[in-house]
Amino acid sequence: MNFEVLTLFPEVIESYFNASIMKRAKDSGIIKVNTINPRDYTIDKHKKVDDTPYGGGAGMVLAPQPYVDAYESINRCENSITVMLSPQGEPLNEKIVCEFSNYDQIIMLCGHYEGFDERIREIVRPREISIGDFVLTGGELPALCLIDAVSRKIEGTLGKIESANEDSFSNGLLEYPHYTKPREFRGLKVPDVLLNGNHKEIAEFRLQKQIERTKVRRPDLFRAWESACENSKHSL
Repeated sequence: MNFEVLTLFPEVIESYFNASIMKRAKDSGIIKVNTINPRDYTIDKHKKVDDTPYGGGAGMVLAPQPYVDAYESINRCENSITVMLSPQGEPLNEKIVCEFSNYDQIIMLCGHYEGFDERIREIVRPREISIGDFVLTGGELPALCLIDAVSRKIEGTLGKIESANEDSFSNGLLEYPHYTKPREFRGLKVPDVLLNGNHKEIAEFRLQKQIERTKVRRPDLFRAWESACENSKHSL
């Protein structure tokens, strides 16, 4: 999987891949992360990539020339997708992450200031993705969230791919609670069912905890999961 990130601050992206799981994935060649700085493509003698908005208003707008030229410099493969990180985009979720993991290349545009000149959207035609209903100072953090989430779905990134398959949202529910040693801590004990070695009972216990936790914390997800179960029964 190749990730191409258009960003004015490449050091923000690059530093994330110097530690932990993402470093191992990059060093082993499972993922490749390349940064492209639009400032290197501007024809402005002062290396400007933004300007004041037509019609007035606060802030600066990212100019089309450096971003479009930077984007067109990328050697795109056939199985690729272009993503613009934007609070105006569709919310990132597990379904989209799984979909994106099937691409060989993801190109990402990170915004700043008041955002992109609209002509960048019209020329590049990206799929716009948001990580939530809030605004950040730049698109680098959303880009990293996307890279991290997608990378977990690629064989070899995690020690066991089952780790990703058991995450929250993988089956429509939040993840079940986990326990490790010691068996008792400050009067709180590990549930007995997790100690008896009966895999069927453990699976049933974990599913029940997923259902309970999702119903309380994310009733919207619980309703969707419940509806999917009903539909599945009817289809049988």
